[in-house]
Amino acid sequence: MLLRTWAITRKEFIQLVRDVRTLAVIVVLPVLLLVLYGYAINLDVKHLQTAVVDQDRTSGARDLVRAFSNTEYFDIIRYLDSPAEIDDLIQRGAVKVALVIPRGYARDLAAGRRAKIQVIVDGSNPTTATLAVSYVSGIVQGYSSMVTVMAAARAGFTRPDLFLPVDSRPRVWYNPELKSTYFIVPGLIAVILMMLSALLTAMTVVRERERGTIEQLVVSPVMPHELMIGKLIPYVVIAFADIVLVTVAGRLLFGVPLRGSVPLLLGLSAVFLVAVLGIGLLVSTISTTQELAMTIALMTTMLPSFLLSGFVFPISNMPRVIQAITYLIPARYFLVIVRGIFLKGVGWAVLWPQVIPLVIFAAATIGAAALRFKKRL
Repeated sequence: MLLRTWAITRKEFIQLVRDVRTLAVIVVLPVLLLVLYGYAINLDVKHLQTAVVDQDRTSGARDLVRAFSNTEYFDIIRYLDSPAEIDDLIQRGAVKVALVIPRGYARDLAAGRRAKIQVIVDGSNPTTATLAVSYVSGIVQGYSSMVTVMAAARAGFTRPDLFLPVDSRPRVWYNPELKSTYFIVPGLIAVILMMLSALLTAMTVVRERERGTIEQLVVSPVMPHELMIGKLIPYVVIAFADIVLVTVAGRLLFGVPLRGSVPLLLGLSAVFLVAVLGIGLLVSTISTTQELAMTIALMTTMLPSFLLSGFVFPISNMPRVIQAITYLIPARYFLVIVRGIFLKGVGWAVLWPQVIPLVIFAAATIGAAALRFKKRL
């Protein structure tokens, strides 16, 4: 058995080495996709173009505007004379946020009355609008606390901190600066490798049919499971090398911390690769042409891994039926593994529940591919 499996493995290695262009694409493409998507996909919302309508024109109003402009979230690019000008700017996409300070703002503030302002946000992009409203609330709350403390100090209170009964000091673990890159890049490693790994093996068997060499495999003493394993091993080695490349690229190019065990990451990555490469083998056994195999492999890996794995959208927010479907996507489990090792530094004790489904998935896909391959023309 071992000799027959090794013979198939050696044959696949020779074919890969001879096809220099394909081999170069296999090595370069993962890093290229990581760099491209890593810089293109950014969930941080900063430097929102902001217009200001200052109808009060007082020092108090200018202090409020400075509270906005002193952050990295709002860029004051326009000062308007009337709120009527806002509608046209937002329609044209010239600004995303408009701050309206009405007349009497500073007078109400000085008299101890509640001073009102209006903030208009472009809601055509709900994600950006939600974050913008959150930023506005935080800035206004901080500014209001400062005004309250200053008023208390002017009134003669020597302990102004007593007038802030709740002192909230949030602390964010694992990603203190809330960089979306730290969340996106480890997820991209899982998504890219799932898509590429399935493509690697999706054309192995069907290529034998198109080249007319399938007859040699049919008449040989190689058993179907030996053929599947033999064809799988070279691509596991190549995909494993891709794992190392994209991990190093994510660490050096994007500065994503790797707090966990590198051997554990590589070991669990190998389990994930076998599971995903098994999908490609199964696709290859049911496809009649390489084009069809490539199409099926992309449809069954790229979109599900992007949309249903938890890469961007939380699985807990999906409908129950869709949540059930996500259990069939290997990237769902590997995302937990890779983000846990990269960002949290967790170990086997935490990650083993994610490994068991991957092992079952690998055995099921490779077994199904072996059963599907019939040794007849």
